Amino acid sequence: MIDLMQMGKMARAAARQLARATSAQKHDALRAIADCLESDAARILAANAADLDDAHARNIGDALLDRLSLNGRLASIASDVRDVIALPDPIGEVIESNTLPNGLRVSRRRTPIGVLGVIYEARPNVTVDVAALAIKTSNAVILRGGSETLRSNMALVEVIRAALLTAGLPADAVQFIADTDRRYIGELLKLNDYVDLIIPRGGQALHQFCRENSTIPVITGGMGICHLYVDQSADQDAALKIIENAKTQRPSVCNALDTILVHEAIAAEFLPHVIDRLGASGVSFRADPAAMALLSDPRVTAAGEDDFDTEWMRLILSIRVVDGVEMAIEHIAAHSTAHSDGILTRDMDQADHFVDEVDSAAVYVNASTRFTDGGQLGLGAEIAVSTQKVHARGPMGLRELTSYKWVIQGDGQIRS
Repeated sequence: MIDLMQMGKMARAAARQLARATSAQKHDALRAIADCLESDAARILAANAADLDDAHARNIGDALLDRLSLNGRLASIASDVRDVIALPDPIGEVIESNTLPNGLRVSRRRTPIGVLGVIYEARPNVTVDVAALAIKTSNAVILRGGSETLRSNMALVEVIRAALLTAGLPADAVQFIADTDRRYIGELLKLNDYVDLIIPRGGQALHQFCRENSTIPVITGGMGICHLYVDQSADQDAALKIIENAKTQRPSVCNALDTILVHEAIAAEFLPHVIDRLGASGVSFRADPAAMALLSDPRVTAAGEDDFDTEWMRLILSIRVVDGVEMAIEHIAAHSTAHSDGILTRDMDQADHFVDEVDSAAVYVNASTRFTDGGQLGLGAEIAVSTQKVHARGPMGLRELTSYKWVIQGDGQIRS
C-alpha cells in the first residue's frame, strides 16, 4: 500500500532543497540521468519489452503500441535531457524591475512552482521529459503513469533517482506512484497541502476527472482535435503537402491533423487529390454529406455522429465541405479542443480574419499543425501543451513551470 501523504511530505522537503540548488548542481544531475539512460539501456529496454508483450496480449492498437515503445528511442531521450542542460535556467530571473517615486526598488523574480503532480498515459518517455524539466526548474514531482507502462516507468524512475543522488540532490525530488489502482489518482488530486499544481496528460476522460475532483489547480492539455481549413485561394499543391504531413508524419500525437474543412468552390477538384495522396499512406476518410456527394471511393465512408468530435490518433481523417471562412470558424468553435488549428490560403485578409477569430492555443497560416511542440517552437523541451488560458497556454516549457515573487527593497521607507 502506498502512503501518498508521506510521498507528499518528502516531495515538499525535496522541493525546498531543490530551490537552493545551483544551476551547476542541477546540470550535473541531468548529465548523470542522460548517462545512466545509456549505460542502463539493457535493463530499461527489458522492462519495456515486458510491457509491450502485455500490450500485444491485450490486442492494444498500433498507435498505442508506438507510444509505448522505447525501442530505438533511448539515445534520443538521453539527448533531449542533455539539450535541457543547454537551456537558460529561469529560476532567479528578474522579470521586470522598477523604482517607485518613494525610492522603493520593486522587481518580480522567477521561482519554482514547488511540487508538481503529473498524471499521464502510455508514453514512458514522458517520465524522463517531466523529470528533466522539473529538475531544471527546481520543482519536485510526483508521477503517476499508465498501467500499460508500469515496468518501464519504474525502471526509468530508478535511474533518475540514482542520478539525483550522485549529483548531491534529493532522490525524492522525483517520485513515482508504482501502483495501477486508480484510487491513487483521486488521492493525489486531494493532496493540496503538499502538491501545488496538477498536470494531466491523456484523454478527455482523465482531464474531466481531474477538473471535477482536484482540490489543487489543474492545467489541462495534450488532447487535440486539430483542423485545417483549405480556402478557395489556397495553393493546392502546397496544401496537399501540408495536409499529408499533418496527418501522416506521426498520427498518434496530439498535434496530428484530425479534420480538413474545404471551401466548396474547390472541393470537387481538390478532394480527390487528398484521397489519392493520403490514401496511398493508408489513410481512410470520414466525410460529411456534401463531401460524400463528390467522392466515390471505398476508403471514404459517411461521417458518424461523433466523428467530428474525435481525436483520431491513427490514420483516419474527417472531411467537411464549407461555404467559406465563417463556416470553417464556426465548425472549429464547435468541435475543436483549442489545441492547433490553421488556414491554408493565399488571401492574407482571410488569414488575418481566421487568426483573429479562432481561439486556439496555436493558430497556423500555411503550415502543418505538427509544429505545436516546445522544441519546434524554440522553447526547448515541454511538459505538456496547455489548451487553457490561465497561467500557461500552448507548449509548457521551462518558464511555464515557474511562478514569481515580488521583491521590494527599501532604505527605511514607511507607509504614511
